Amino acid sequence: MSEFEKVINRKDTRSIKWDFIGETYGIEETDDILPMWIADMDFRAPEVVIEAMREQLDHGVFGYSYMCEACKDAVRGWLKERHAWQTENEWMLFHHGVVPAIASVIETFTTSEDAILVTPPVYPPFFQVAGHMEREVVTCEMIENDGVYSIDFEKFEKALQQNVKLFVLCHPHNPGGIVWQREELEKIIELCAKHGVLILSDEIHADLVFQNNKHIPIASIAGDEEKHIITCVAPTKTFNLAGVQAAIMIASDEDIREKLNRHAAAHGQMNLSPFAAAALKAAYEEGGPWLDELLTIVSNNMDYVIGQFKEHLPKIQVRKPDATYLLWIDYRGTGLSEDEMMDNLLNKGRLALEPGSKYGEAGIGFLRMNVACPPTLVEDGVARFIKALA
Repeated sequence: MSEFEKVINRKDTRSIKWDFIGETYGIEETDDILPMWIADMDFRAPEVVIEAMREQLDHGVFGYSYMCEACKDAVRGWLKERHAWQTENEWMLFHHGVVPAIASVIETFTTSEDAILVTPPVYPPFFQVAGHMEREVVTCEMIENDGVYSIDFEKFEKALQQNVKLFVLCHPHNPGGIVWQREELEKIIELCAKHGVLILSDEIHADLVFQNNKHIPIASIAGDEEKHIITCVAPTKTFNLAGVQAAIMIASDEDIREKLNRHAAAHGQMNLSPFAAAALKAAYEEGGPWLDELLTIVSNNMDYVIGQFKEHLPKIQVRKPDATYLLWIDYRGTGLSEDEMMDNLLNKGRLALEPGSKYGEAGIGFLRMNVACPPTLVEDGVARFIKALA
């Protein structure tokens, strides 16, 4: 049996996905609910990563650590091999997660008088973090056509002119699973340069791209405008290490890095833990074969869900995404409201999915389903979904 077919009991492990359902959905009885909502996987991390952390554990001394040049070499090598992006070690700043990194960038390069641009439906922290910092959030809702999203660049340019100082790009897109094409990225670069807007590109899903699709780091094609782009990458989504907390901010501009370093110092931000450093290095140096097998499993899981829905739930529409392990499910054809759909799923199907409204008003009528789990759990989840709508 493949490691990706084994069902691992995650209950009572302080797992948000499995143990925090009641608080998240406001229900009391949760023991029989199958969680397919928050974006972490139900797979063990690569053995090479586990072994690297085990060696650190067995050493027994857990003092202050730093990100060594070998760690940076591992990141640089991975980006070059997987994404044809030539970076430099000095461009890298490390953080405890992409969301904290986004918060640092917003606080460093904008004020409460500035606006941040996002393109809903999109990952909620993009607008939540900005809102908590009392920044105005300007939205440019994307165009949706049969589950395929695109940017309305006429509206995008108008939005940039609303005192926007920072555009947060989700690349690949979460929850839509879109891999942005070169022409789209070049247009984003052109318009943001025209209006003096800094680009923050969240590329945490960059490694989770399926065959026939290619992730292009936006900074890699920006030319001179590369200096106005901050890219966030991480091993956490790729290798199921979210709880280990490690991310990298990549900025070619020295002034940007200096400002981010001052922000980190002002907030007492420490280096990553020795476990995070060990995990990151091992993942990027030796995790490639594990990732390749993962992508096959996830792709097959998606094909199964889409096929079953087509056969049993013709009013449900699902497009296979270009990237991520997340399905963006269109249930508008059922005529159900979001409250009705969530009630059916939770109480009849005993299935926890994410409501689309979480991603902005443009997400109403959709659900997000995480299929990064063993095929037997996916089959169970589909059966529960069908039961919920019976």
